[in-house]
Amino acid sequence: MPEWIISDGLTDYADALAFMETRVDAIARGEADECIWLLEHPPLYTAGTSAKPADLIDPHRFPVHQARRGGQYTYHGPGQRVVYVMLDLGKRGRDVRRFVQDLEAWVIATLETFNVRGEIRQGRVGVWVQRPDKPLQPDGTLAEDKIAALGIRLRKWVSFHGLSINVDPDLRHFDGIVPCGISAHGVTSLVDLGLPVTMDDLDVALRRTFDAVMHGGVPPSQPRVKFADQR
Repeated sequence: MPEWIISDGLTDYADALAFMETRVDAIARGEADECIWLLEHPPLYTAGTSAKPADLIDPHRFPVHQARRGGQYTYHGPGQRVVYVMLDLGKRGRDVRRFVQDLEAWVIATLETFNVRGEIRQGRVGVWVQRPDKPLQPDGTLAEDKIAALGIRLRKWVSFHGLSINVDPDLRHFDGIVPCGISAHGVTSLVDLGLPVTMDDLDVALRRTFDAVMHGGVPPSQPRVKFADQR
């Protein structure tokens, strides 16, 4: 089982990258356990390997970091749970497509514990929720907002970077970019959907659903467990 680390406060992005680089190398050498790291960053934008300069609308609003992960521009900041996954795909079948699908299923299962239906859309990265409370789209379909982003990188079959789920970030901060290159849809959060979910609530759900999705472990219906900060 991976080591779980939950960090309080805001973690500097450069420090997070340095930690991941070191840990991934150690995992690849067989000298460290796999790791799931839950944290929050100060407000910043990250550019994935497919980021388009035109999608950085306000380059001076927050620091911009080259992430070297897959994907385009993403915002990270307080109120958003960032989940860095350092997992050995060499021991998990070496199937990158399946791994990404498992990560998506993990997010969807986590959202389900709060009665939120997350969905995947062809051609759109991340996890989406329908918004019947908003005006219909021009084609007459329901409006949809993004609630979770995903972008990974592999080194020697060990993953890093990962995913982010919006709990209660300042959604106006997404205005400085075109999130993941998609301008036709909005961004939401658990609190924006009217749910009084805390970061601790989400962390417990992430731990429990990870076991269920990735290892066939404790199902989401089991009682919640509190976790101490391990860093």
